[in-house]
Amino acid sequence: MIPLFKFFSKSEHVQDEEPVLVDMHSHLLPGLDDGSESIEDSIILIKEFVAMGYTKLICTPHIMGDFYKNTPENIFEKLTLLRNAVENAGINIQLDAAAEYYLDEWFMDKLENKENLLTFGGGQYLLFETSYINSSAYFDEAVLKIKSLGIFPVIAHPERYTYLYQSFDKVTEMYNKGVLFQLNINSLSGYYSRASQEFSKRMIEHNMISFIGSDCHGIRHIEALKKSRATKIYKKLLQSPLLNNSLL
Repeated sequence: MIPLFKFFSKSEHVQDEEPVLVDMHSHLLPGLDDGSESIEDSIILIKEFVAMGYTKLICTPHIMGDFYKNTPENIFEKLTLLRNAVENAGINIQLDAAAEYYLDEWFMDKLENKENLLTFGGGQYLLFETSYINSSAYFDEAVLKIKSLGIFPVIAHPERYTYLYQSFDKVTEMYNKGVLFQLNINSLSGYYSRASQEFSKRMIEHNMISFIGSDCHGIRHIEALKKSRATKIYKKLLQSPLLNNSLL
């Protein structure tokens, strides 16, 4: 396993407002979850990302045991269709796919059986989420199992988990266990809530953010993304040791 400390050397990774070229959390593969519903919708969204300067998009459809039972097979089938559509439309952008796993018993079974997990960054990172309101009894075990596979666990949008709001110590504990944090850019403008906005600022002040993502599900998120990327806190965030551009 690659030493975690490698990725947190401030001398190596502090950026001087370097633009983020890679979005590593989106729901652009059509018809797989609550994101894009069609190839046509996906193309509209991708054109917006290109206009904002992105050069690579990693699509991360939901995988949930009780609802979105996506598999590597159907995810990569849709990725191929979308790549072909993008090429036919003459759009210059890289497309890749991973997944956003929901931390449930189904996911724990996948970890236990060492199934084909959808990772990103050349197999280095795995994106997962929890309930927004309740902590997961599986959390510590899942983190250990992911790390035992030589993969870095990346928790999606921790600033949106209300169960963390009462104790920043819980966030610090996650961070110290080697969990990488992915923040939703739209949290910076208060798109989700004022609480998630303030929580985002606190994590940024503590230099805890490793990845930022759009978590784009539709055109409503694009409009909010433009607003969020214009905030002062976003400019500050770009000076953090972000790993997005290492995914090119």
